[in-house]
Parts: sequence; C-alpha cells; structure tokens
Amino acid sequence: MKQGDIVLEVKNLSVSFDGRKVVDDVSYTLRRGHTLGIVGESGSGKSVSSLAIMGLLPKNATVCGRIELRTENGDVRTENGERSEPNATGGSERITPPNATGGSERITPPNATRGSERKEEGIDLLTLDEKQMQGLRGNHISMIFQEPMTSLNPVQKCGEQVVEMLRLHENVDYKVARRRTIELFKEVLLPRPEKIFDSYPHEISGGQKQRVMIAMALICNPDIIIADEPTTALDVTVQKTILKLLRDLQQKHDIAVIFITHDLGVIAQVADEIAVMYHGKIVEQGDANGILHCPQHPYTKGLLACRPPLQGRPRHLPTVEEFMSGERREPNAAEGSERLSSEDKKRRMESGEPLLSVRNLDVTYTLEKSFFGKPRKKLKAVDGISFDVYRGETLGLVGESGCGKTTLGRAILRLIDAASGSITFEGRRLDSLSEGEMRRLRPQMQIIFQDPYSSLNPRMTVGQTIMEPLEVQHRNLSKAERKERVLDLMERVGLKPEWIDRYPHEFSGGQRQRICIARALILNPKLVICDESVSALDVSVQAQVLNLLNELKEHFGYTYIFISHDLSVVHFISDRIMVMQSGRMVEIGNSDILFNSPEQEYTRKLLDAIPRID
Repeated sequence: MKQGDIVLEVKNLSVSFDGRKVVDDVSYTLRRGHTLGIVGESGSGKSVSSLAIMGLLPKNATVCGRIELRTENGDVRTENGERSEPNATGGSERITPPNATGGSERITPPNATRGSERKEEGIDLLTLDEKQMQGLRGNHISMIFQEPMTSLNPVQKCGEQVVEMLRLHENVDYKVARRRTIELFKEVLLPRPEKIFDSYPHEISGGQKQRVMIAMALICNPDIIIADEPTTALDVTVQKTILKLLRDLQQKHDIAVIFITHDLGVIAQVADEIAVMYHGKIVEQGDANGILHCPQHPYTKGLLACRPPLQGRPRHLPTVEEFMSGERREPNAAEGSERLSSEDKKRRMESGEPLLSVRNLDVTYTLEKSFFGKPRKKLKAVDGISFDVYRGETLGLVGESGCGKTTLGRAILRLIDAASGSITFEGRRLDSLSEGEMRRLRPQMQIIFQDPYSSLNPRMTVGQTIMEPLEVQHRNLSKAERKERVLDLMERVGLKPEWIDRYPHEFSGGQRQRICIARALILNPKLVICDESVSALDVSVQAQVLNLLNELKEHFGYTYIFISHDLSVVHFISDRIMVMQSGRMVEIGNSDILFNSPEQEYTRKLLDAIPRID
C-alpha cells in the first residue's frame, strides 16, 4: 500500500446510548501517511466515534453505519499472524497461520470479487466479534489515550507492558521482545531506556509516560494510530516535543494518524485534514490550511477566536456561544478594548503596601531517610523565592511541571510548611501564627484547584458544597441567609439557581470549575490562588472561566495568584508574570513586557512552545 492510499473509511457512522444519539451520520476517510485532525469540545462525539473504530464502546451503545479497514492486499492479521474475516453470521473463518506447513491462504474481504478484477472494499469493523477485534488492536489500529497514568498498569513495569503487547500479537520470545522494546524506547527519545524499562509508571514524568504509551502503540507496526488528546495534560514544552515526535515517527513508518483534540492551535501543528465536530455532527471538513485560515462555520470561527491572543490583552475573550448565537462579530487586528495601561495599573497598585510579601522562601522535601529516620536525601522544591503581590492585581506564576509553582502556592497558604523564609499577609507574619490564628485567617486566603471533579465531594450537592465554608466560618448567619448568599453567588458565576440540589457528576467540566470558584469566593477572600484552574478545560470553556475570573476581580477587587504552565493564558489574565524553573525565580515583570521581550532563554523557550495557528 502506497502513501496516500485510503486505509480507513468511515461511512454514515451513528452511535446512540440508551436512545440518545451522540454521534450522528459521521463520514470521513483516512489516508496512509496523513493525519486527520478531529476537533471539538468535550461531548462533541469525537472520542466516541474513535472508540467505535476500536470496538471499545460499552454494551449499551447502538452503532450504525460502516467502518472499512483497508490493508495491503486486503489481509487482516489477528493473533500470532493469523488472518480472519467475518462470515455471513458475524463469525470468523480460521486460516492456516503464515509460514506453517502448507502455506497460507489469503481471505478475500466480503463482497469483493476474486481474481484480477477484485474490488478492494476492506473489512467492515462493525461486523467483527470481540476476539477478531482483539487481533486487530495493536496489529492494525493502535490508540494513545489522553491520560497515560490511568492507561498504564500501576503495578506493572513500563517495559513489561510493552513486551506484553508484542508477545500477544507476535510469536517472539521474551529476550527478542525486550530488545525490540528498548530499541523503540530509544526511538521515542526516552532517556535511559533500560532503566525506564524496569521502572513503574509513578517513577517517571508525565512526558515520559506519554512516550511509553506511544511506544506501546507502535510496537506492532500498526497501519493506523488514534491519538486521543495525547498532549492535553502536558506542559507546553513537553507538548511541543511529543507533537514533533509523533510527526517524525509518522513520516518514518508511514502511519495514518487520527489526532483528536479540542485545541485548533495543536491541530495546526500536526494535521493535513481537519474535521470539526459539534453536537455529534461534522460541521466542517477539509484541508487544514483552508479550515484554519478561512473557516466557514460559526462554531469553527468561535473555536479559533476563543484562544488567548498572542498580541494584545482584550478585556473579554470571545466565546463559542457568542459566535453560534450571532452576537459576536469576527475579531480583527484593530479591535480595541485593551485594559488599563500597565504602567498606570502598576503605579496604582504600588502606591500602597503589598497585600502579600514573600522573602527568601525555601521548601524542602525529604526523599530518603536513614535507618534511624534522619533525612539522607533532600529536594529543594522552592529555593530562595522573594516577591510581592499588590491589592487588586493578578500575578501569573508560570513554569513547567516540577518547577515548584504549586508547592509555592501551597506554602503561601501554609498547607505545607516552609523550611525557611517569611510570608507576610496584610502585615502579619504567617509563619509565626498558631494553628488557631491561621484558621481564623484562612477565610481571607482561598485556593481553586486544578481538577474540579476530584476537589468536589461527590456526595454533596452544589448548594451544600458552596455553603459549607459559611457553616464553618459564619455560624451567626441563619440557614436562610446562607442559602441567599449561595444563590446570589451561583448566579454571578453562571450557575442556575435551580441547580442547587444537583450533584457534581451531573455537571460538565466547566460547570464544575464554576462550582469550585463559587466555593472559594463565598467567604469574600482578599487573596485567591488559582492552581492550574483552567488547564484541563476545553479552550471554549477556558475562555468562559478566564472571563469570569476577570469580571469577578473587577467587581469585587480580588487579588489573584494565577498558576499555569501556559504562557498565553497567563499573559491574558495577569498584570505581572513570574517565571519559575527548578524551584527558582527566573524572571519577574510586567506581563506585556515579559511576554514580548523576555530576558531569559528559559522564558523564550516557554514562549516558543505555545501552539500557533500560523
């Protein structure tokens, strides 16, 4: 099969769960050596359509349409190199394995004509049973999942998991499988491949785990790889490396790729063609350059516009809803509404005392202890950090995973203890306060965590979740007064009052993040630390949450420390930016100046890693 030949054709695919249609009449083709980008928000049906290809949908799914897999000569390998095809009743006809005595007989795909006039129609994956699909997964179609930590077995070594995949599909002994796995680990640029082979998933970084997943997908030389949001949870620098790695491996092995994401900036780096999905349908499809630079559908225009701009900082990010309702005109380069002059804002903030002052802060973790319990090996997660935060400003804190930014945020709130240094909040030394004094001060200092689902109690309703801080800190308020406050704040953060008795699992990711924001703000704090609070959200939902944080700040005068690994997001929301690397502050300064003219090479590296449409 040559590059450019069709390897997969999806025709009129529809998927329903208990009568509710989530994928509606989807059709597209995938060519060898090409990348098809499928883009859309959570719930658009992009992942469900790909799980249908893999045969991994739950039993309550109803699937209609046709999914044709086309391989060289129409052959489809199963376990140990055998070939099979579905028969009229959906069963499987077993053929002698290749290289066995007597040779092997090739199976002709259903409805194909034998002989030289045979029409290549491929195998309809929807007619195969589970055993046949198990033979195809890995051999012909592999998948890279979004979250490698939950996709990898935590009690099995990384190399053993890849070896298991290879030995399942190919008749090779353990030594050969180990050698091929280590060679592939080198190919996906894993450092110390022999050591990582014998490491457990929790012992390696997120980027390294994702490389192990890529190696597992490649180990059996598949025709197609489905990459389902493979870089969403990664730092922008690691994301850039993974995207380049996937492109290089695709070109080397001539693989067809389906790349699923919600970010058109990422799609611009990898895709040859793009299919945009909205509410289960493909609303726009075509050449990547045409879609990215001349979008026709309002939904595509909204996805492109809601990404934080690299030039300028508008007061309000456009949202997909505005484009779909026709309330938003297309943005242009001359569109103004810039915020208050940075210099004016700086003078206004620095005219008073800082709300928060951090001086020479060190936070140390013990990695190893001696037999007698004394620290033998330590890690300095925060190393001599000093800075001020002024009332009404947003200080962006940016850096890669492991740089110490989250540790710094938690040390400021005294959720973890600092080894040395001082933290002063409104003139009071936090490091010298007792537990009781700190408890009384906590209502003025709140945090919004990264993952809203894990930070919410699944057994508590929205009303109970938001009201709980009031019950602890303001017992003098009556139940009616507390409920009135909760309902008022729910409206302000974009939650309907009638949702007060719903549970977290009944909300989308963006709505759950709004619940976390309401819980953090119900006590009217003076300082709010946002710890990667938009990193896991769709770009459209991310725009809504960023707009909400800015609106609440303007209305109530909140002060934010905004932690993120994405400089484009930090630049949009921040007045000043502090860059961290390996526990130390690399540079700090005005948001526009640092973004446009960074002094340090590390900051330039972070900027260069931002996905760009051009």
